[in-house]
Amino acid sequence: MVYLLFILIFAASWWVQHSLTSKFEKYSRIPINGNMTGSDVASMMLSQHGIADVAVTHVGGQLTDHYNPATHTVNLSDNVFGTNSVAAAAVAAHECGHVIQHQVGYSMLKVRTALVPPVSFASKWVQWVLLAGVLLVEVFPAVLWVGIGLFALTTLFSVVTLPVEVDASRRAIAWLEHSGITTGDTTAYAKDALKAAAYTYVVAAFGSLATLLYYVLMALGRRD
Repeated sequence: MVYLLFILIFAASWWVQHSLTSKFEKYSRIPINGNMTGSDVASMMLSQHGIADVAVTHVGGQLTDHYNPATHTVNLSDNVFGTNSVAAAAVAAHECGHVIQHQVGYSMLKVRTALVPPVSFASKWVQWVLLAGVLLVEVFPAVLWVGIGLFALTTLFSVVTLPVEVDASRRAIAWLEHSGITTGDTTAYAKDALKAAAYTYVVAAFGSLATLLYYVLMALGRRD
């Protein structure tokens, strides 16, 4: 059953990634009102929320957009920063949604931020501890449980990330519609684009949970 679950998650991951790519290509060809680029949208959203200490910058790559609270920057990718499209507006507004979460002290963002140091440590060592645990399970079974504990931290981070991303998208769509940047069909397209992006986090969380279950069952099986 666990192996079947992995196959289903792999298939879902492929489908979600394919859907995300095709939808962003589609919505990247649909312009928004006012000929605004993703950079313009981000700057306007930050300004209207009274945020003056966060810069909008350009970063290379595709779908590499992110908000970095350490450097106070919203980093927009090649297809977003200078492009006038529904997809660019949706992504830019979503990243600014994270800035607003930070500003208002959104609870789940606080939880995710608090998890960053231990998860960074866990991510660095988890694969090696799990490998040692599998190899030494007959002699030192506790090592595998330590690895499971480290992996559980990364799984928790994936799960906590889901509401943070969904809330950022909700804030983005509400602002895009309220500001008149998207209306009618373009608002629906923006929602669809961000929903497709959210599914990648859902699949990642389920994949992490399935892997955690696999190692737990392995440890329990060895114990018996």
